[in-house]
Amino acid sequence: MAKYETKALDSNTWPDFARLVDANNGVWGGCWCMWYHAKGESTGASPASRRVAKERLVGEGRAHASLLFHGADCVGWCQFGSPEELPRIHNQRAYLATGPTLSDWRITCFFSGKGHRGGGVASAALEGAVEQIKRLGGGRVEGYPEDTEGRRASPAFLFNGALSTFERLGFERSRLIGKHKWVVTRTVP
Repeated sequence: MAKYETKALDSNTWPDFARLVDANNGVWGGCWCMWYHAKGESTGASPASRRVAKERLVGEGRAHASLLFHGADCVGWCQFGSPEELPRIHNQRAYLATGPTLSDWRITCFFSGKGHRGGGVASAALEGAVEQIKRLGGGRVEGYPEDTEGRRASPAFLFNGALSTFERLGFERSRLIGKHKWVVTRTVP
C-alpha cells in the first residue's frame, strides 16, 4: 500500500483538489462533489457552475473533505460535513422513514483518481476525515456505505464507500436503507 498524507480541503489545498477533479472529467461527468450540498447552492447545472459553487463553499468554510496525497499529488478524498452542510443523501426517503435523529456529521462521498483505485485510498481518506472531525469537536458521525459482501461491485461506483471499510474503522451498522445500503455510525470524541 502506498504512503499517504491527509490534508483538509481549504483555500490552500483547493488547487490540488481542483487539479484532481479536472484530471478526472469533473468527477462523474462534472459533479465537483456538489450533489450532497443543498439544491440551489450551485447557480446552474453546468460543470463550470458547480466548480465555481464548490470553490465558494470551500472559501466560506462550508465544504469539508479529507484530501489524500501521495507525495505532492492529491489522489482522492472523503467528503464530510454537518447535515446542514450536506442535507442530501441517497435513499433519503427510506432514511427519513426510520425516524432518525440527525448526526453531528455525515460522510457522503469518496473519490479515488485514475490509477489509484484499489490501493487503500478510501480507507486512508476515511481515517483522515475521522481525525479532522475530532479536531473540529467530534460527535456522532454517520456514513451510508454499500455492503459488497458476496457480490461483485465496481469500486468506481462505490462513491458512498464500502461497508467493510467503515467497519474496519469502528463504525457500526445502524439500519438498512436500501437493498445493500446501510447507515453506519460512530461517535468521535
